[in-house]
Amino acid sequence: MLDPASSLWAATADPAPATPALEGAHTADVVVIGAGYTGLTAALSLTEGGASVIVADMVGPGFGASGRNGGQVIPGLKLDPDVLDAVFGEATTDFAGRTADTVFSLIEKHRIECEPIRQGWIQGSVKKSHLPTLEKRMLQWQSRGAPVEMLDAQAMKRRTGGIGFVGGWIDMRAGSIHPLNYARGLASAALAAGIKVHGNSEATELKRNGSRWAVMFSNGAKVVADNVVIATNGYSSSLWPGLKATVIPANSFQIATAPLDSNLLERILPERSAVSDSRRVGNYFRIGPGDRLMMGGRGSFSDPRSPADYHRIVGALHAFFPEVRSVSLEFRWTGRVAMTRDHLPHIHQPAPGLTMALGYNGRGVAMASALGTAIGAHLLNSTVNPLPLKLTDIKPLPLHDLHPIYASAMIAYYRLRDSLES
Repeated sequence: MLDPASSLWAATADPAPATPALEGAHTADVVVIGAGYTGLTAALSLTEGGASVIVADMVGPGFGASGRNGGQVIPGLKLDPDVLDAVFGEATTDFAGRTADTVFSLIEKHRIECEPIRQGWIQGSVKKSHLPTLEKRMLQWQSRGAPVEMLDAQAMKRRTGGIGFVGGWIDMRAGSIHPLNYARGLASAALAAGIKVHGNSEATELKRNGSRWAVMFSNGAKVVADNVVIATNGYSSSLWPGLKATVIPANSFQIATAPLDSNLLERILPERSAVSDSRRVGNYFRIGPGDRLMMGGRGSFSDPRSPADYHRIVGALHAFFPEVRSVSLEFRWTGRVAMTRDHLPHIHQPAPGLTMALGYNGRGVAMASALGTAIGAHLLNSTVNPLPLKLTDIKPLPLHDLHPIYASAMIAYYRLRDSLES
């Protein structure tokens, strides 16, 4: 397992709530496997409707991607609104556009201390050839009432302080948070609501027990419930056949500098927007806790072993911000992003009373929170609360065990295409 202690988030997080290991035999209306954003928001939604819920995590709340990501709260999906309308319908597009609202509403409702900032998300481009696509995307969201606008090269320089951007667009629905504090805050809210949340509890077997489900754990504990929600995303195991093989668990490498001085903070992201660049293998950055500049992007599929493994991210940081070359790097860490073949999240219900959601493709803060909330409401009343995405079958990727090889080759191909574009 990757060590979460190396991250900026772990170093600056509030203490984790007590979530002792599950022991003995229990019953509940719903058992949730995974204490990340999807699982915890589903549990909260269920409990508000009167259901009894047990949440179990292999390690603890926020250990996986929910506590390691860049903390960017971005609405929408990888597909543009017009395509979403055509494929899924306007209701799904509307849901996708409101996912960031869900996060900030949960933070306010449960009084979660996670440094929420809602100063927008900028998708910038270093490629002139990308600008028509970005403008089309912006106009589609604008036609639906979203607070968005295009940014020229001068505006990009002013808002980001970075060099090389030829333009972009900003979406003011978005923002940023401290992701681990958000996860721990959701866990604390769940505990306060009477939900039993357990860490160090690895689910190892799942089977039907009459009309109910029985979930067995590695230490001999057992939960019998009417419904099971599997919310393990890029950390999925073999608990349900084929699920793990539906996603590619790509490592997102991240770094954070020492605190920037006041002069640098006046020029670098002065409005505290979150930023991503539009290349196929791009980078994302923001100002994090303690006024540190942090950047993330795709790395190797093997876990890093030394600071040298972060050379691509460090190179990108210094390319965008040459003036921080003299600023030391204090943190280096990774987390797993669950990538799907169609770049969309998926909801599966392969058997009665069994629901699973995964595959957020780098937009998990907003989408996982909203989808977990929606799943909880759906299980309470499926007629009144239909799922926001169509159910799909579990379709393992061909030769999934070889994904480090073919996915690395695909990333190399995308980097080549990025380098050849104007």
